[in-house]
Amino acid sequence: MYQVVRARMRALVCRARGARRDAGMVTSEYAMGIVAAVAFAAVLYKVLTSGPVSAELQDIVKRALDARM
Repeated sequence: MYQVVRARMRALVCRARGARRDAGMVTSEYAMGIVAAVAFAAVLYKVLTSGPVSAELQDIVKRALDARM
């Protein structure tokens, strides 16, 4: 009985170690992730600095600062 439990535990540990080895991203995946994040940041920057959105954000900030407490 003890040997069966020990063998199963050993198999689980080996499986866990094998899964850990492949858990991270490779360099090309990091590079693609960075490119995607930079592209998203550029689009977000363009949207937030556009005329209507910028005016709306400034209006929100002005109303928040002028609010009475």
